[in-house]
Amino acid sequence: MFYKIPPHLPELPVYQKAMDIFLLSQNISNYLRDDLSILNEEGNEDENIYFSGDIVQQSVALAPEIIKAELELYSKDKHISTLKKLTKRLHKNCIRLEKSNSNGRDYIPVLRKELKSFKKLQRIWALTL
Repeated sequence: MFYKIPPHLPELPVYQKAMDIFLLSQNISNYLRDDLSILNEEGNEDENIYFSGDIVQQSVALAPEIIKAELELYSKDKHISTLKKLTKRLHKNCIRLEKSNSNGRDYIPVLRKELKSFKKLQRIWALTL
């Protein structure tokens, strides 16, 4: 779905951080995919590979929710709530991925740190709407 992006949006710190989180999660997922796609002795793939895809799906949804909240006149709380849920799910999936058997799990704390700063920016941004 395409949105008419407000001209001030790319300068918003919360939007910039959402884009950073998306790029970071995409790179981490690509790195993890190589490690986790290897089949184990029973011929099954590591179940954590799905969490690596989840962080990409959830992070790609952050920016559109920010856009929707900026464009919405009355029900901004719905989009803010969705952002909070996405951030919480991202955090949970990061914890799950840290327990995985992959070299890429070393990069997960970087993503968690970015999520922590995103939560702070999100709270400030929500108050300004």
